[in-house]
Amino acid sequence: MAGGVISTVEPGSIAAQLGLQPGDILEAINGHSLRDVLDVYFYAAEESLTLDVRRGETMMHVHTRRDYTTPLGLDFATPIFDAMRVCNNRCEFCFVAQMPPRARGLRRSLYLRDDDYRYSVLYGSFVTLTNLTEADWQRIQAQRLTPLYISVHTTDPLLRRRLLGHDDIPDILPQIDRLAALGIEMHTQLVLTPGVNDGDSLLRSIDDLAARYPAVRSIGVVPVGLTRYHHGTCRLYTVEEAQAMIDRLAPLQKAWRRRYGQTLLYLADEWYLKAGRPLPQSRHYDDYPQIENGIGLVRRFLNDSRALYARVRAGLLVRATHLTMVCGTLFAPTLQQEAARLFEKIGVQFEVLPVVNRLFGETVTVSGLLGGEEVIAALRAHAMGDAICLPRAMFDEAGERTLDDITLADFEATLGRPVIVAGTLSELLKALPKT
Repeated sequence: MAGGVISTVEPGSIAAQLGLQPGDILEAINGHSLRDVLDVYFYAAEESLTLDVRRGETMMHVHTRRDYTTPLGLDFATPIFDAMRVCNNRCEFCFVAQMPPRARGLRRSLYLRDDDYRYSVLYGSFVTLTNLTEADWQRIQAQRLTPLYISVHTTDPLLRRRLLGHDDIPDILPQIDRLAALGIEMHTQLVLTPGVNDGDSLLRSIDDLAARYPAVRSIGVVPVGLTRYHHGTCRLYTVEEAQAMIDRLAPLQKAWRRRYGQTLLYLADEWYLKAGRPLPQSRHYDDYPQIENGIGLVRRFLNDSRALYARVRAGLLVRATHLTMVCGTLFAPTLQQEAARLFEKIGVQFEVLPVVNRLFGETVTVSGLLGGEEVIAALRAHAMGDAICLPRAMFDEAGERTLDDITLADFEATLGRPVIVAGTLSELLKALPKT
């Protein structure tokens, strides 16, 4: 029985009142062993609690009654207490399989082939459902683990086996139907590869998934991403193909919106940026169900920057007089356009520095996959301003480290400039010191 290692105890919480401490191991609640934080959430919902806690060599059994106005107040070192479910598929377009050699110093976690439905529930990670056991199905039902984020790619069984590189996988539609019968909501994605699953099979997949609304809450259409370490036959979409994809799917989006009152079918931002087409308006994205999948991020940025421009006063005095803003090459034109409106209004010089990705290759154009070392090299080779802005997407969830383990303090010490990390122009302007 492993249990979860407690990392923090919230002051004033139930756990604090019981005397629990960081480093303690919570092994069971009301006799139920704990596999992950989902078990903690589920079993700790009872009014009467008995916690089995190991502290060193001592096992403690602490009792309390649950006051629902007071949180349990525990965080854990890891969300999964047993082994992570790894992916046994062999997708040619798998991004993990296209990672640089580990000698480059990238975080070890980036090389894990995660295919764990629990991470899907907790963090919105996309999973294939190819490794579920009957016990998993029973748990999903009992604990009502919803929503799930599912990598479908195609609903054609034979083509899906080809795409996933695995013959022994279940058909996806019966799995989706079973989840729907259990009351589980699903967000699905179709990662498209030119000439493989983007023709008639794409239209069939969209029809199959849309027919399962409202259990299927969203369908994301994402172009394949390839690094310089890819050795298969996949290729990237061209500008003309991106334009054709938008034109082909726009009528379906309008049809689903008329039928369901929501767009349902969403294209990744990359399609529009690559095609040189304007982003849809906010209404198109509904409640942004797949924003972590790169769908609607640019629209949110545009909304933020334009609202900021409308309310900020001209001539606002900030200490930085010359600002260098770093981003990936795909987003650079958008950032240049929006930043120009804002900083010209308040009289701050700025420049956008698009950094070509050397870590993964120049075909990787998003800001979130820039490495710290290559950004530092690009800035050193450039005439920097008196302050630097780095994209929030470059850093981990805590906002502390890049993919290659460079910290904010490392940037400032190396560059000799104050460095601001921001995801929007509002965040950037708020962080700039005022005079």
